[in-house]
Amino acid sequence: MLAKHLLAAAITAAFVPATAFAATCTTPDPVANVTFGAIDSGVANIAVGNSCSLDDRFDDEKPWGNQPSFLAHVSRVSFELMRERKISARDRIRLIAAAKASDIGRTLNIKLIGFNDFHGNIKAGEGSSSNPGVARFATRIDALRAQNPLNAVVSAGDMIGASPLTSALFKDEPTIEAMNRIGIDFNAVGNHEFDEGKAELHRMQHGGNHASDAFSGLGLPQDVRGDGQFAGAAFEFLAANVHDTTTGQTVLPAYGVKDFLGNKVAFVGMTLKGTPTIVSPAGVAGLQFGDEADTVNALVPQLKAKGIESIVVLIHEGGFAAGGDNGCDGVSGPIVDIVNRLDPAVDLVISGHTHRAYNCLLPNKAGQPVRVTSAGQYARMLTDIDLTLDTQTRDVIAVATTNVATGTGSTTAEAPYMTDLVAHYDALSAVPKARVIGTITGAISRSQNAAGESALGDVIADAQLDATDDIGFGEAVVAFMNPGGIRADLPFNAPDGKVTFGDAFTVQPFGNSLVTLTLNGAQLKTLLETQFPGCNGQSSTRMLQVSAGFAYSYSASAACNARITAMTLGGVPVDPSAAYRATVNSFLADGGDAFAVLTEGTNRLGGAVDLDAFEAYLQANPAGVAPGAQDRITRLP
Repeated sequence: MLAKHLLAAAITAAFVPATAFAATCTTPDPVANVTFGAIDSGVANIAVGNSCSLDDRFDDEKPWGNQPSFLAHVSRVSFELMRERKISARDRIRLIAAAKASDIGRTLNIKLIGFNDFHGNIKAGEGSSSNPGVARFATRIDALRAQNPLNAVVSAGDMIGASPLTSALFKDEPTIEAMNRIGIDFNAVGNHEFDEGKAELHRMQHGGNHASDAFSGLGLPQDVRGDGQFAGAAFEFLAANVHDTTTGQTVLPAYGVKDFLGNKVAFVGMTLKGTPTIVSPAGVAGLQFGDEADTVNALVPQLKAKGIESIVVLIHEGGFAAGGDNGCDGVSGPIVDIVNRLDPAVDLVISGHTHRAYNCLLPNKAGQPVRVTSAGQYARMLTDIDLTLDTQTRDVIAVATTNVATGTGSTTAEAPYMTDLVAHYDALSAVPKARVIGTITGAISRSQNAAGESALGDVIADAQLDATDDIGFGEAVVAFMNPGGIRADLPFNAPDGKVTFGDAFTVQPFGNSLVTLTLNGAQLKTLLETQFPGCNGQSSTRMLQVSAGFAYSYSASAACNARITAMTLGGVPVDPSAAYRATVNSFLADGGDAFAVLTEGTNRLGGAVDLDAFEAYLQANPAGVAPGAQDRITRLP
């Protein structure tokens, strides 16, 4: 006996006028009998005209949002065939029974394409030769999309901010315009989305030119608004755990929903709760950042009340794992604890922030495994995700994920619809980017040695000290540079090592100003002790780079606030009670990266922008600046 919904579909179809079948089949289906999935109806697959067979009349290979819809289709088409006298009433019953016995419409396959930490890398090779650029990125996304028309493209934050010059010079508007062209669906806010504060983030979402920046609103005609201004994002920024302290409301939507043939998937987006410790205080003023797992768990009942059972979390927080781009050996980091506390209703976690690629299964609070992914950084990789939904329960029943390389050079072609955008901004930035600001004697790397010191960190710290050590300019005796502010290596441009403004900007894209302040020796020790995770609120290892003349040693195995074993300035031990003038950038001076002791500094004096100080240092050394010696920090057992 037919189920009630099947009988209703059959009755309804009986009163639907027959539709003429005009399709022409170049290759008729070769099966002997009409089949629906793995089910053989027993009805002969006869020719029905226009080079088509009976089996061709049924759309059993396209996705169906539920089985009743497919059954209604089979009922309607079989009724038409019966009226055309191609099949008998008995054949029709057998076809409907086979359709009901099949799995067609019971499940639905959806493709998600995930990425994270794009950081405005729209131009291929800028910052690093391994960066493919947004045109190749678009090609890979389009290829994955072509595999399934039911898809969504989502980002786990830091789409903008800390970007190379081709995007950053134009306030990252080029990146938003590029993502509009690709047609992504959602971007969870990352910490760098807050670099210039809430108002600028809202401008990125809603559009309008920057009030005081002449490089804003210079997009191509097809990318700007009718009034010629920046159009803003055509996709949604999501910020579930970021609230305005005045209104109590989220600063952006907490989640977005996409409907796939009646099956809704919710995407909850958020940044790490520690964002205030790694963003300038001005960028997060008036905002509160909530616990990630608690935020998601509180939203689950709301989503379920709306009939949404499929939940994906886009989170700008991550972890570390070995085993290659799809490995998960020895996974660690904040994402592990967050997933361990998640409601079992969460089906997938797409993460970011650590710039690492991994593909993990981590237990939720019920001990059930949840797929957790990250696609590295700078568009070098995408996560190809296939979700299988049960169309009756509307929940995810299977998740398959693979991190795939975007490809560079001849490996992946550039999408033609993107190359004009990149070329446009590249041309606009050509003059400022190519300006020569100095010379180096060899490539200078930001890679740290075993002690945590980098050659480029040495040079930048020296430049900041040089800019602030004179009378009237700070009288600094030491400078400290945060490693997270050094975004790329400084390349050696053959044949003479000329450094361009574009090279330097890629290294230091934030535009922080220098601040010189007074600390005593004990505070300097606290500053250095705070470099290690779990000490004084520090979440991860952040080895400050130090200027020439200052040196220190530390014991990696010692306890918190007992690791620093010696500090010297000019070869003389630092006196805990003596006052010292120290230079840091404005981000650190306001307690960024959890170095709260710097907020205790007195007699503050503002200085040059960090990039201007670096340029002045290069020009003051016309024979060329050499890579730092990496001999200022000593690690002990």
